[in-house]
Amino acid sequence: MTQTLKTKVLIIGAGTGGYVAGIRCGQLGLDTVLVDGGDGQGGGLGGTCLNVGCIPSKAIIHAAGKFETVAKAAKDREQGGGTLGVTAAAPAIDLKQTVEWKDGVVKKLNAGVAALLKKAKVKVVKGWANFEDAKTCVVKTDDGDVKITAEHVILATGSEPVELPFLPFGGDVISSTEALSLSEVPRKLVVVGGGYIGLELGIAYRKLGAEVAIVEMADRILPLYDKALTDPVAKWLEKHGVELHLGARAGGFGDGKLNVTTKDGEPLQLDADKVLVTVGRRPRTRGWGLENMGVAMAGPFVRIDQRCATSMKNVWAVGDLTGEPMLAHKGSAQGEMVAEIIAGHDRIFDPVAIAAVCFTEPEIVSAGLGPSDVEGRDDVIQAVFPFAAIGRALAIEAGEDGGFVRVIASKSDHRILGVQAVGQHVSELSNSFAQMLEMGAVLEDVAGTIHVHPTLGEAFHEASLRALGHAIHI
Repeated sequence: MTQTLKTKVLIIGAGTGGYVAGIRCGQLGLDTVLVDGGDGQGGGLGGTCLNVGCIPSKAIIHAAGKFETVAKAAKDREQGGGTLGVTAAAPAIDLKQTVEWKDGVVKKLNAGVAALLKKAKVKVVKGWANFEDAKTCVVKTDDGDVKITAEHVILATGSEPVELPFLPFGGDVISSTEALSLSEVPRKLVVVGGGYIGLELGIAYRKLGAEVAIVEMADRILPLYDKALTDPVAKWLEKHGVELHLGARAGGFGDGKLNVTTKDGEPLQLDADKVLVTVGRRPRTRGWGLENMGVAMAGPFVRIDQRCATSMKNVWAVGDLTGEPMLAHKGSAQGEMVAEIIAGHDRIFDPVAIAAVCFTEPEIVSAGLGPSDVEGRDDVIQAVFPFAAIGRALAIEAGEDGGFVRVIASKSDHRILGVQAVGQHVSELSNSFAQMLEMGAVLEDVAGTIHVHPTLGEAFHEASLRALGHAIHI
């Protein structure tokens, strides 16, 4: 027997866009139903980010960093020295235990999201939705079908890993999802794709002791970032023995070998216990009846306006489904905004900048305009300040890898147009960068703010001072 529900707001997908929209709808007194598709639409409460993306990957990266520190201390001891005066015996990693710890972190956050939705009086329906028309869907649950009709629909189905036809997922060919739940460290790992996901996980597994090779079609790693930002990462890879095959194309995999065509067109076979394919993500538009909703598309994405409205009245879309950048914090901001619009508030989505972070070794942050965006312009100022001149960076061994903060500003009025950084722990500076851009800060605003000493944030202060022509510590 089919159960029937009618609601003010129906949200499809419980990721960072969907569940935030749900909580805000509840806070605003809107009757709301949230469909959580589990491993399908959204990946469970918290979506890809919480379950198989941002959070678990950072947990594995953190554990890998701890292991690397102990391993380095043990190696230095064998060579008669010590790391910061610390010596250690040869460490071992039980990846199964590490994954269990990671799963515990995810479970705790899942429970937190569930409690927040319950507090906001959002009804959560677990199951796979299929739309019959723009405002009606049937959800297949463990307890039978639930037919839901709504006045407003928010689509937040997220994205999924891109599969290569000649390297289908399965067995030893894995996506980032499987890479976060391996029971043991692979002896040889080949990563196909030199973007941020592949490099984050490739670096983590190198720290855990795997031999790692990276195959990237572009002529350099992280092609979306400028070379100055990626050079410190490339140096880390070289120093730690990670093979880089740039300008290369991956082929089929079999008998423990990945076929590769090099930049020069030569065939090459790479030994691999696991092949991690990270060539991008695509919006999850298939399998839930999008074609029955009558919404317009923009290429592979759902087309939206500045209010996240689709071409169908009272149907909204947020997050990865709507296009680049595919970032969790973008989806959350859009979800919160749409809830407020439905409640009658006057809102548009018009951020000055959405900061992006690459959790490699070292980390990369970019917000606003970069060097390529202002290339050839003589009306901008660019200033760089190295972490090698920052006391806190040196005290935590973060000043010796070529890291820096760069500020780009308008020459005429000193308005900050972009900020980038590369270095250990610079992800924690990203919110400061975004805040300054969003508030329309000028160089004098940063220069006039007393920055705490000793912190990495002093490099932002010094870069701004340098852009004004009077840096102190360089």
